[in-house]
Amino acid sequence: MNEFPRSSAILDRLLALHPKKIDLALDRMLRLLGTLGNPQLILPPVIHVAGTNGKGSACAFARAMLEAQGLKVHVHTSPHLMRFHERIRIAGELISEDELCDVLEEVERVNDGAPITFFEITGAAMFLAFSRHPADALVLEVGLGGKYDATNVVPRPAMTIVQPVGLDHLEFLGNDIATIAGEKAGIIKSGIPVVVGPQDEIAREVILRRADKVSAPAFVYGQDFFGRQEHGRMVYEDEMGLLDLPMPRLIGRHQIDNAAVAIAALRHAARDGRTLGWGEDAAVEKGLRSVDWPGRLQHLSHGPLVDDAPADSEIWLDGGHNPHCAAAVSRAIADLDEKVDRPLYLICAMLRTKDAVGFLSAFKGLARHVVTVSIPGAAASLGAGALYDAARAAGLDAAPAEDLEDAMLQVGAWARAHPKEPPPRILICGSLYLAGHVLTDNS
Repeated sequence: MNEFPRSSAILDRLLALHPKKIDLALDRMLRLLGTLGNPQLILPPVIHVAGTNGKGSACAFARAMLEAQGLKVHVHTSPHLMRFHERIRIAGELISEDELCDVLEEVERVNDGAPITFFEITGAAMFLAFSRHPADALVLEVGLGGKYDATNVVPRPAMTIVQPVGLDHLEFLGNDIATIAGEKAGIIKSGIPVVVGPQDEIAREVILRRADKVSAPAFVYGQDFFGRQEHGRMVYEDEMGLLDLPMPRLIGRHQIDNAAVAIAALRHAARDGRTLGWGEDAAVEKGLRSVDWPGRLQHLSHGPLVDDAPADSEIWLDGGHNPHCAAAVSRAIADLDEKVDRPLYLICAMLRTKDAVGFLSAFKGLARHVVTVSIPGAAASLGAGALYDAARAAGLDAAPAEDLEDAMLQVGAWARAHPKEPPPRILICGSLYLAGHVLTDNS
């Protein structure tokens, strides 16, 4: 049963306003925002976050640290995992069904049937909702790219962040790192500080060229600030000094990098030439302990899939869907293996537009077996058979399954066939849509 029939019906209507799901441009967005009274100009200080990977985690860390300081924070993220409301967090709370419906219907009425993409018109609703509630900060995640993304209409943010750039969404952003980095760097504004997350050399050069062109002060990971693990603690270091911190609540070495990016952004965020003082040490520490970001190496401890798993299994869920994400996740799983050795089984589903062979290759030598499935309800899902072929091409032992339940039964059969081994470690991975489906079914 649909828990939110009214908003679902409105969202379905908005999907029909443009023949393309994605059509990167700003003219339609600016037109609608102008008709609405330009709510994007009536916002608290904004941290604008782009990048191929890690931008959602950086947003989660920034939100946790700001709220730990006692500040009210608006947050926009996308896509959602279980329901659309997750995309719009108003002063610490997910937007209510009534308010979501009200702003969606308002932008629908004002738009009056003009062609506009789903992300643009819902983005206008997001800005409208944020403009009507007081807050101390807004953490704003880019949807796709940067330069022509519908969020790139805030003229003077307090900080921009460009997280690691990788090869993804090639059909929209370009087919090489330099071109994609140029799109991501399009959020950098004249005179506004930018934090540059870990990058390969080509992407970093493109981003820093853009920053230099618009005289944006740049703070570069590995050059101006650092994050590392030492003796079971996280160490953050920049020109202001060194912070000895607890390890982030989010799992994986890559989350140390993401946390460091968020700390640097809060320390250097500025408005009207004045640093905002958002990086209080105590709030940083509290935020690292309290941060929550579902679907990113999330440990599942209950629900139907857990009940169907072999006894004493360790089950993880991750929505990463490109080779860069897979490399980070495989490193995190390898770190878990060093602490407690368990045979690794993957249950994997992916969209047709993703690099399945590149993704699965990151687990060669680590995963015992891959069970491939289709993403339930996703028309663009790669078929279980085609994903099986990709797994074999990546050098992995694999078998297709009819659905997640069948996949878990297959893992159980493999585990029973090796009774002398420890209980399995199971990673459900390959797509945020798959992660959302698992969390919905397990809620």
